[in-house]
Amino acid sequence: MVNHTSPVGFILLGFSEHPRLEKILFVVVLCSYLLTLLGNTLILLLSTLDPRLHSPMYFFLSNLSFLDLCFTTTCVPQMLVNLWGPTKTISFLGCAVQLFIFMVLGTTECILLTVMAFDRYVAVCQPLHYATIIHPRLCWQLAAVAWAIGLAQSIVQIPPTLKLPFCPHRQIDDFVCEVPSLIRLSCGDTTFNEIQLAVAGVIFLLVPLSLILVSYGAIARAVLRTNSVKGRRKAFGTCSSHLIVVTLFYSSVIAVYLQPKNPYAQERGKFFGLFYAVGTPTLNPIVYTLRNKEVKRAFWRLLGKDGESGES
Repeated sequence: MVNHTSPVGFILLGFSEHPRLEKILFVVVLCSYLLTLLGNTLILLLSTLDPRLHSPMYFFLSNLSFLDLCFTTTCVPQMLVNLWGPTKTISFLGCAVQLFIFMVLGTTECILLTVMAFDRYVAVCQPLHYATIIHPRLCWQLAAVAWAIGLAQSIVQIPPTLKLPFCPHRQIDDFVCEVPSLIRLSCGDTTFNEIQLAVAGVIFLLVPLSLILVSYGAIARAVLRTNSVKGRRKAFGTCSSHLIVVTLFYSSVIAVYLQPKNPYAQERGKFFGLFYAVGTPTLNPIVYTLRNKEVKRAFWRLLGKDGESGES
């Protein structure tokens, strides 16, 4: 028996078999969400209000912060309700909306991180031509392309997923509505959906990651050719934050979307999915603020203090 319409929605199991763990996760997720709101809102304010941060790097960073705010707000409130109480249901429409927004934002972030790597490549490898290559119009165009690709991928991927014949128990073994989880819930033939997901994984995960690695390979060669120790430190400081964010994001996303089919990988995928949905949006602003003197100086200027004295 299968349910072709699923009008009553789904049940998000999460870690329902571990009630104590759910209470701990509730506190962790709530604290992480508050930090996400605070950190990413602060970056948006600083990037908008401080003229010294009106540069391509911080333009892309503000896009990333806005994306993270939308991403967590889409899933965390529902997740907190499910973790705290016995009710773990989500309506079919709610699941569809969450799935659509997840796909848009996740794909956009993959492209946006690649664009940010290109920005760092030009800044380090072609510093004299940086202002002419990465001009404001190009920044807006690259950001628009990233968001458009995310929207297009969601339009292509989501409808076939929602049309699957779902099993009548309607139990999604996850915290949120994700494409892999809904494919596993289907009682029908999912060959097309699995191929579609695999192709999307190659195009929107592995290809952007490869371009990022190529960019940082070129950056590493340029830095090693630099004789100035100060220049090397500056280049490292410029790129290290982005490289940490790339590592956190891609490691968790690949673990969720390209995991093998076995119970151990599925259980492990829950933790990676939780980190992907909650952890990375929390850590991104922390990484960029703690390792970035310009952001810290802008923060102190926002408080009405001198940037140099506040930093010391």
